[in-house]
Amino acid sequence: MRLYIKIICSLFIFSTFQNFQIKLFSEELNTIQFEYVDPLEKIIAETTSFQSTEALSEVAKGENATLQFIVRSANHISDLRVDVSAAVKGASALPPAKAGFVGYVKVGRSIWDYSRDRIVSPSGYYPDPILEEESIDVTFGNTQPIWISIPIPTDTEAGVYNGKVTITGKNGKEPFSISKDYAVRVYPVAIEKTSLWVTNWFTLDENRLKWMNNGIPVAPFSDTYWECVSLLAEKMAEYNQNVALISPLHLCAYKFEKDDWAIDFSNFDKMVELFIRKGVVGRIEGGHIGTRESDWMSQFVVFVPNRENDTENKFDKLPISHPRAQKFYTTFFNELYRHLKEKGWDNIYLQHIADEPTEDNVKTYIEISRFVKQIVPQITLIEACHSKNLDDILDVWVPQLDFMHQDYSFYNKQNQNGKEAWFYTCLAPKGEYANRFIELPLLKTRLIHWLNFKYNIPGYLHWGLNYWFEDGNPLEEQTGINHEGGNILPGGDCWIIYPKDGRLLSSIRFDAMRDGIVDYELFKMLEKKNPDAARSIIDKVIYNFDKYDNNITQFRKHRKQILELLSDE
Repeated sequence: MRLYIKIICSLFIFSTFQNFQIKLFSEELNTIQFEYVDPLEKIIAETTSFQSTEALSEVAKGENATLQFIVRSANHISDLRVDVSAAVKGASALPPAKAGFVGYVKVGRSIWDYSRDRIVSPSGYYPDPILEEESIDVTFGNTQPIWISIPIPTDTEAGVYNGKVTITGKNGKEPFSISKDYAVRVYPVAIEKTSLWVTNWFTLDENRLKWMNNGIPVAPFSDTYWECVSLLAEKMAEYNQNVALISPLHLCAYKFEKDDWAIDFSNFDKMVELFIRKGVVGRIEGGHIGTRESDWMSQFVVFVPNRENDTENKFDKLPISHPRAQKFYTTFFNELYRHLKEKGWDNIYLQHIADEPTEDNVKTYIEISRFVKQIVPQITLIEACHSKNLDDILDVWVPQLDFMHQDYSFYNKQNQNGKEAWFYTCLAPKGEYANRFIELPLLKTRLIHWLNFKYNIPGYLHWGLNYWFEDGNPLEEQTGINHEGGNILPGGDCWIIYPKDGRLLSSIRFDAMRDGIVDYELFKMLEKKNPDAARSIIDKVIYNFDKYDNNITQFRKHRKQILELLSDE
């Protein structure tokens, strides 16, 4: 009898414990993590630990308030939606927020020379595009970031504005609705217009624009082509780009008649006028007239229209010493400069010769540049360069960031003596240098423009706004490789915006870059008001060209201090 009672008691205890475990497991499945995370934190899908912080964005007038929330569940979430109420202060309200879901893209080839702070994703997928979807599904166990951006007009009343973020959907089969408060503190500081010269080179190649046109190549100068150009220009202007690479050489039409060249500037004019109308130009960055004859170390030659083709532009590559080249470019630059003056664009026009001259081909680079300067001495030459030994021919030097570091004294003198020296990044430099790679922390992208202020560098250039691969969806694989040289195009190097359903999507990197451009402007304002304070703050973050404080909490404190100092009477 006693044994029977023991068995019954044991079964009862086991059953009770099992039911308790099932209840706990059921509650875990139904629990949704909904937390605020600093938007400078790059959240990979596998992230499981988050420190709860106040949802607060502190901004100047004229910039964007950015917030990031994460959603995570041990269950599958379907039809996740986000609603952001307008942030209000008394009777005043901020403009409507733009909410999106951060998408994940594949980085299938990692670069070899990593930085110490490289972010490692076990799956190889990284957050980047900001998806403008009404709803999204979240696989169980994955973390989904929500990205919120609120434009702050320059006439906004200063103060703290409060609103709510509400998420809804189904957690498994159970519907849910969760709300969290957020706040935006607007300081009495206004950014009317940014002054840092910024250019992201864009391509209008028909097989790349096809991603904006349902996969169909876009014929040059068609209605669809101009629609694509318009969308690109709007996105550039929205993100504080004020220099546009527009090539008169490749946009103009040519006819050889009466032993000379007739040049039609119609498409060039239409392009420039569109970029001015959209608010990008700024400055016109005239496209390259030359290229390498063959490999990287070969000499430079120039593009010369083929006389036998009047229906479309086809070019031969000739040395500048060739009579055909000299005849064409004498006419071209005389006519171009006359046209620029007629349109009132001569003072905002910069001319490229050939990209990235090195010690191996400086001689032919200088030869071409001198020929151009003989025709139009007043033209302003700009170049991304791998050599400083260019016989002082350039007016705007643009060395790679590591070259700027190595020869800073030389380039700083250019900025002090009436010329300009910007810097650029691309697939290099790597290591500890700031860059826009997807595997790097977002803070490192933002700090690019803190470098601009720290070292008195008035401009920044990057080659890859939208160089989407022809044979792969830009929302999928991010990396490329040069099979001849084995050079990897790192994830994020070739583009920083995404095409989807006839729209252009931003990225969290592009937002970080935009905010860095605003930071530069705030520093310039503080420098005028209190130069010692500006220097003290920048020196606590940027120690050298490749050495920074990458602590986000400290970064926020420093930026808040800038806003507070600018707010003081």
